[in-house]
Amino acid sequence: MKCLVFYAYPPEPDGQSLQGHMLYQGLLGQGVDAVPCHYKQGMQKEFYLKHYKPDVAFGVGFWGNVPEIVQDPQKYGIRTVPWFNADGWVANYHEEFEKLELMFTTSEWVRSIYKRDGVDVSKIVPMHIGIDTNMFKPVNGFTKHIRNMIGVKDHEKMILTIGGDVTSKGAQEMFKALAQVDDEFKNWKYVCKAWPSECSHEWRKYETELAESLGILDKVIFLDDEFSQEFMVQLLNACDVYAAPSRIEGFGMIQVEAMACQKPVISINKMGPGETILHNKTGFLASVAEEVQLDEEWVYPSMGFGKQEIVKFDSPKTFAYRADIEDLRKYTLKLLEDEELCRMMGEEGRKHVMKNLDYNVISKKMLDITKQRLGLEQDLLVSKRINGKNI
Repeated sequence: MKCLVFYAYPPEPDGQSLQGHMLYQGLLGQGVDAVPCHYKQGMQKEFYLKHYKPDVAFGVGFWGNVPEIVQDPQKYGIRTVPWFNADGWVANYHEEFEKLELMFTTSEWVRSIYKRDGVDVSKIVPMHIGIDTNMFKPVNGFTKHIRNMIGVKDHEKMILTIGGDVTSKGAQEMFKALAQVDDEFKNWKYVCKAWPSECSHEWRKYETELAESLGILDKVIFLDDEFSQEFMVQLLNACDVYAAPSRIEGFGMIQVEAMACQKPVISINKMGPGETILHNKTGFLASVAEEVQLDEEWVYPSMGFGKQEIVKFDSPKTFAYRADIEDLRKYTLKLLEDEELCRMMGEEGRKHVMKNLDYNVISKKMLDITKQRLGLEQDLLVSKRINGKNI
């Protein structure tokens, strides 16, 4: 079987690029003749579409990538199977989705967003993202050095949140919870690691002001740096608790990577985290306190529309969530005070990820479903008989 895998390749340090790269690696592990290719137009993409002649082209992205991931391969008669996230809502390309034979989404919640926004989801199969559990695993050699460099003292517990910006990962909700935790448990530091960008810079003003108003700014450490996957392993291993009660999260890759590193995780009982974190076993899931709904939203030519304009919804759409502060306070305090609980949850978390969320497990599931839904197993057997090969 021959497959093209479209994603940001060579791999970049963002979730979708890593998602695609793990799929590519997993397909190779299944004995598939797979080729990675950047989804953007260029000579390389044109060459593979014209001459490689794959049985199927997988593509990683979101609904806005339909032109590159779905339409381009179809021009060459290639069957496409996108593996998409949702960017708040699905604004366009409904006709293209209707014509697909198969599509994967990164969670059941993402599938529900496509359904909410008018897409026929009968051909959509939820499929969580696979991670490399041989890379993301417990390591102890440099933990103390990492913590010292960050500014966490030996007697302090380190809570960690990582994101493109940390507000979208629920850091402001954690500030409010930690301000209450501080009344009962003093020895903690909250490390907020963001990717340097205009977005994270804009949020930092509000984050700093909130932490200062709550009287905990001296216990919050902001990191703005570009880390490799290998160093992210070291950073995750340095923390005691990973916390990300995200406002919007189609899957939640870093939460899964933290569990693979045997760290207890605090998140929100919604979206991707509600499907991957086992409440009271691998971490804690705070309830939803608020839903942010919009009655209208901007659309742009880059989304496949003729012009920039505001689209009004027939009924309000939920675009984000806020985790319950009291739940976050209660769960954080439990983990800070109980090292044995942290250890037990960490061990269960790694077992859970290795069994269900390793990239080899996910790639095999996707391959099996694709062969079945597209009839590729039968096609390949027929092809072998025609070519006179043993089967």
